[in-house]
Amino acid sequence: MLPSDVLGVTIYNAHTQEFEFKQGPVFTNFLLADEINRATPKTQSALLEAMAEQQVTVDGESRALPAPFFVVATQNPLDLAGTYPLPDSQLDRFMLRISLDYPDRDAERALLTATDRRELIAQLQPCLDPAQIQRVRAAIANVLASPALIDYVQALLAASRVDPDIRVGLSPRAGLALLNAARACALLDGRGFVLPEDVQTVFVAAAAHRIIPGGSSQRLRDQLAQKLLDSTPVR
Repeated sequence: MLPSDVLGVTIYNAHTQEFEFKQGPVFTNFLLADEINRATPKTQSALLEAMAEQQVTVDGESRALPAPFFVVATQNPLDLAGTYPLPDSQLDRFMLRISLDYPDRDAERALLTATDRRELIAQLQPCLDPAQIQRVRAAIANVLASPALIDYVQALLAASRVDPDIRVGLSPRAGLALLNAARACALLDGRGFVLPEDVQTVFVAAAAHRIIPGGSSQRLRDQLAQKLLDSTPVR
């Protein structure tokens, strides 16, 4: 797969004698990148501008993506053959990372005995249209984060940058993602303001994949994120 397979390509139309841009699959509201780390780093990097700027640039021309636009990606364990690690700059563009373990006994039994999941997917109906999603996003942006709450977020960011087990700490982009995720958590709980508990709820999912462990640290990223959370007091 090449970057043009994701973004699109300009081709010559012999009938009109003009060049035409054929949109790639990135021109959508919801992009599912299944097993993203099987793509080469060059192809993975094709999503950097799309995820950060909501646009793509092909042949020197920038083209806006549909609104809303967001990416959900899955990846295989890095020890499997044919996988490539995602660049840190790309990991930083994912708001959350969630690791899935084996299902519990009841969930596994439901998978074994229930209707084929592919049939259930075909029966799904939309819950929200794009305009409704945009309104939800606007509501999230209006959830209040007090100065004291911002202090707490900054304390977590600062702690990651001085921890001896962490080579590269959390970026300002990580702080924005953490705060937005906490605002969404508060809104889902029916509140118009963010509590420290909201930050704590989303912190590992929002921060762990952005942390780069130091050379001597044997801890996993999730463990380092949890350590930051446990050692940073709420004031």
